[in-house]
Amino acid sequence: MTTAISDVEIKGAIKKFGSNIVLNSIDLEVKQGELLTLLGPSGCGKSTTLNLIAGFLEADQGDVFIKGKKVTKVPPYKRDLGMVFQTYSLFPHMTVYDNLNFGLKLRKIAKSEQKKKIDRVLELVKLSGLEQRYPRELSGGQRQRVAIARALVVEPELLLLDEPLSNLDAKLRHELRLEIKRLQKEIGVTTIFVTHDQEEALSLSDRVVVMNAGKIEQISTPTSIYKHPKTEFVFQFIGKSNSFEGMVTSTDQERIMVQAGQEVTSVSWDNVIGENRTFQNGDEVKLYIRPENIHISESQEAVDGYELHPAKITQLNYLGTSWEIDVAFMGKSLQILTNEYRSSWKEGSEVFVGWKPQELKIIRKE
Repeated sequence: MTTAISDVEIKGAIKKFGSNIVLNSIDLEVKQGELLTLLGPSGCGKSTTLNLIAGFLEADQGDVFIKGKKVTKVPPYKRDLGMVFQTYSLFPHMTVYDNLNFGLKLRKIAKSEQKKKIDRVLELVKLSGLEQRYPRELSGGQRQRVAIARALVVEPELLLLDEPLSNLDAKLRHELRLEIKRLQKEIGVTTIFVTHDQEEALSLSDRVVVMNAGKIEQISTPTSIYKHPKTEFVFQFIGKSNSFEGMVTSTDQERIMVQAGQEVTSVSWDNVIGENRTFQNGDEVKLYIRPENIHISESQEAVDGYELHPAKITQLNYLGTSWEIDVAFMGKSLQILTNEYRSSWKEGSEVFVGWKPQELKIIRKE
């Protein structure tokens, strides 16, 4: 089995702005040809990480390597990368063609090759025929496509995208997201994408890096990040979640029994979050469950694999393809996402809710 080559490596990077530690000794590898997304809330360090790779910032400690070469002190223009910003950064006085040709001229590409490269990249981003338009004559989505085309036309070894879709409306964001994924796979360029949008990260990426307060919380595939979070922060930040507190009453080789209010529920050992995986009777814990993993029923008749508990509906919201139902459960509000709506359900209806032990996550309460 061959090991994937790393196109980018960050080793022990620390970056401070004054007394504020923005990056706290991070290590990161980006594999050749992958699309890796840096995801996290504002101020977590994701854009700083991208700027270290681009060369716009230099780490206070640590090093950056591209294609195995140490580039910590190499300026951006010598790093053979393309970058797309949130604000497009197109030259307003230049046509689309001239915007794209700017980088080719700087690299002294022969004139006979310039048009070929520009025509090809415009075809890739589906903007053929718009070469002589100015940025002001284009829509927001078209301008962003030009910015992407300008980054790609120089055929960089590395493509960096810093929140490139955040200024667009939801429909256009979705369309361009699909285009970026298609382009990246077609060209095969190693790509690092920065976003605070979970849906964007999960749908685009080969792997996702979840960052928080200058540290990397978890690096994994989108599916693994969502279904198998390694920390409480990752579970709370990615997707929607419900939480309630309880106390361990007993354990065996397969599961942990937890008293939560008047109810007792069980949790699989596979679903322990965090490093501390030992529990004793009387330990206080937090339980987490995704809204889509909660079953709701009108009766307490056994449902295969589910533990059912009494609850009361407090609110119903129709979302088009599903229903979002809030229920009062053990003195707290639980949110449920379901397609199994019953017309008899109203605010105040008595129902039963439940889950499979393997869907419930548990973490020791600090």
